[in-house]
Amino acid sequence: MNSRPKKRSLTLRGHRTSVSLEDDFWRAFRDIADKRSQPINALAAEIDEARGTDCGLASAIRLYVLRYYRESCID
Repeated sequence: MNSRPKKRSLTLRGHRTSVSLEDDFWRAFRDIADKRSQPINALAAEIDEARGTDCGLASAIRLYVLRYYRESCID
């Protein structure tokens, strides 16, 4: 398992940015976007808008992925 984060490029509302995410979180994030039939940049923009100022984008994505899979286990 590769636990070191890697920089990943995203485009949010026309602006390039990067986040550092571990491979497992990045794959899960892409899988969620695919399941929602949504481009990964659109999902990242949604998360970015909802995160507020207390949390960085990479952390917000990790928390989103965690919540998504926790909720899917409950159903």
